[in-house]
Amino acid sequence: MNSTLNIHTNPLSNMSVGSDRPSIHEMLKDEPSMSESKSSVFSGTEVKSYKHPTTLPGLRSVGPSSSSAAAAAGNAATTPNNASSHNTPSSAVGTPASVVSPFSPSSQNGSDSAFFKNGASKIDTIKTWSISTYKCTRQLMMERLGKTSRTVDTELEAQIELLRETQRKYLSILRLSRAFSSHFQHCVQTQHALAEAFSDLAQKSPELQEEFMYNSETQRNLTKNGELLLGALNFFVSSVNTLCNKTIEDTLLTIRQYETARIEYDAYKNDLEVARPEVSSPAAEEAQKNFSKHKEQYEKLRADVAVKMQFLDENRVKVMHKQLLLLHNAVAAYFSGNATALEGTLKQFNIKSPNSTSSSWLEQ
Repeated sequence: MNSTLNIHTNPLSNMSVGSDRPSIHEMLKDEPSMSESKSSVFSGTEVKSYKHPTTLPGLRSVGPSSSSAAAAAGNAATTPNNASSHNTPSSAVGTPASVVSPFSPSSQNGSDSAFFKNGASKIDTIKTWSISTYKCTRQLMMERLGKTSRTVDTELEAQIELLRETQRKYLSILRLSRAFSSHFQHCVQTQHALAEAFSDLAQKSPELQEEFMYNSETQRNLTKNGELLLGALNFFVSSVNTLCNKTIEDTLLTIRQYETARIEYDAYKNDLEVARPEVSSPAAEEAQKNFSKHKEQYEKLRADVAVKMQFLDENRVKVMHKQLLLLHNAVAAYFSGNATALEGTLKQFNIKSPNSTSSSWLEQ
């Protein structure tokens, strides 16, 4: 009995004290995963633990999972003969899958080149604009300080100043005409209310019925003629407003462009004089090129301004002749009490009468 007990206990004591084998804790630490254990069962060899490298952010793997790929790679590395004995190709066991990165150079060459091209064009545009603005600002300040000369077209400058003065006076006429139209509209509304009040009192006061009716009819006639005059005034105001704020303003916009081109022309002309064009150099050639470009633009805008001002003057005379005749005839007919002449004036200038109503189909 004693000998048998010693046989069963001696191996454990030998393993724990004097053996070269690792302890059970170290064996558990080196224990492979489930997939690796399964591979080792099929291959019959010991599989060493394999740690897969950390996957980089933005990478996408296609194919088997990383753990199975790592286990298969470990099997192929440790037992090459066993793989041939089972007739299993390496790709089937688990070849590392291909990796596609959206940040790879091949996928960004086109977008990067387009981005840098657009950025370079924008930077060039800003650079050109900055240089031009600096030159024009410097030229304008030097002109105001009297330290440089400026190109002057005496005849054209006088016409431009006359046009601006004309616009100021026409705007004053427009403001007064609007005020007159507004006040007269209130007057017509008051006359209409007064006619209604007289009519109401005529119904409630039999002893003064005739007198109230006379005054009511008079105020109604005044209201009717006042609405005709109000239509003529509104037509006059609308036409003068179009002339001042659209027709003349369009010409003044071209004049402002011409003045800007003149400042640029003088600025680049002074740069050309400083660069000494008689000396052949890249800077002188660039200055000559810029001067020629702005000179051509300046002369073109000057010709455009001259043509527009000529057409504007002819149009202004034609429009104002018609509007002044309308205003005179309408006001004279109203205050003289000539309702027929007032209606004829509105028909002459194709102004729709506010009192004109088409007859109904029953009357026809």
